[in-house]
Amino acid sequence: MHTIGLCLTMLVDMRPSGTAEQLEKRRRHAIALLRAGKPYREVARLIQASLSSVVRWKQAHRRDSRKGLRGRPIPGRPPRLTKSQQERLRHLLLRGARAAGHQTELWTLKRIAKLIEKQFGMRYSQVGVWKLLRHGLGWSWQKPERRARERDDAAIELWRTKTWPHIKKRRPTWGPSRVPR
Repeated sequence: MHTIGLCLTMLVDMRPSGTAEQLEKRRRHAIALLRAGKPYREVARLIQASLSSVVRWKQAHRRDSRKGLRGRPIPGRPPRLTKSQQERLRHLLLRGARAAGHQTELWTLKRIAKLIEKQFGMRYSQVGVWKLLRHGLGWSWQKPERRARERDDAAIELWRTKTWPHIKKRRPTWGPSRVPR
């Protein structure tokens, strides 16, 4: 069974963040800096892009100044859930699995797929749910920490500070060392 704990860890992507229009504006800004006489390396540093990207943008602009830097839509199939539906799903998931009627707070891919089908009327496979969580919501898989229900943190700390030091084997402070000569 695939389990998933919710975490707002953002994933690092190869593609810079921003809409196609924002990325086009960034490329046009780079060209304006190059026209102003700035060297390639400085432009790359200023707009936080790789040197090869700046060179590629300059070549594209030289080939076709109007369309060379135009933004392109994100490749691949568009997500089936709209942005507003994804935000609603995020809200439902953050409320917890118990709020959705489950016995435990653990979200599984199967549980999330059932939630999506119930709330939005769309069937997702477990792989599809994983991709939606990872790429649509920007979340990563987290393994929940296993702890006993009966765990007493105060008793553990007391044992760690008082009892364990007496049990732990100590090296004698006298006698020869173990370092061979």
